[in-house]
Amino acid sequence: MSTYRPRPSDRPQNRGRRRPKLINRLLEHSLIRKVSFESYRRKVRDVYDGPQGALLATCSALSLHAPLGERLFQPSKFDLGDARHILDVGSGAGQLVRHLLKRAHADAKITCVDLSPGMLRRARARLRSDRLQFFAADITQLPFPDETFDCITCGYVLEHLPDALLGLRELGRVMQPQARMLLLTTEDNMAGAWTSRLWCCRTYNRETLYGLCEEAGLKLRQELWFSPVHKALRAGGICVELAKE
Repeated sequence: MSTYRPRPSDRPQNRGRRRPKLINRLLEHSLIRKVSFESYRRKVRDVYDGPQGALLATCSALSLHAPLGERLFQPSKFDLGDARHILDVGSGAGQLVRHLLKRAHADAKITCVDLSPGMLRRARARLRSDRLQFFAADITQLPFPDETFDCITCGYVLEHLPDALLGLRELGRVMQPQARMLLLTTEDNMAGAWTSRLWCCRTYNRETLYGLCEEAGLKLRQELWFSPVHKALRAGGICVELAKE
């Protein structure tokens, strides 16, 4: 695995980017590279608070990410093991949290974070569990002390950051030593470009994203796939297990 080291002349919003194919460049949404971070963040909240956010659970079901997501939490893949303090970042409509409630230890406390208050209200209504806590917060400024969690899941959040390293370092800050993370992101392929169009986000390629994870002190343990078909077709986005060094 190669290590990504950005040159001093690199602009922050270009971290973790390799020049994609022409068709991907034409399709991929470019707003994140054209406006300030604050303006973009307001746009993201509006998207997820609004009608598109209300359809997120349906979109996840149609793309099979929601029904197949539980497979990621098998002992042979991302084993929740003895995790007792779990943080889910970008909880959305509760797609991953639903699997955490089923697969995690009965005594595990699960904290749900999302930038969109509207999405958190939808997740709370769908999940209806007293094992959950909900916080509206930015991944780059999490409202938790250092080394709070022994396990983190983060599904399709880094796409909404001009600089992934800011989010990865903040996730590392709240992870306990040897804590593990399940990270899912949109890949820079044709399917990812269409996803970018729908959700106003960016995409990542594997090599440079893994380099950024290493720079943030998060070691790649394994690549994961929703199914053997996804692995064969290199589909479903980037899904990896990371550990805090």
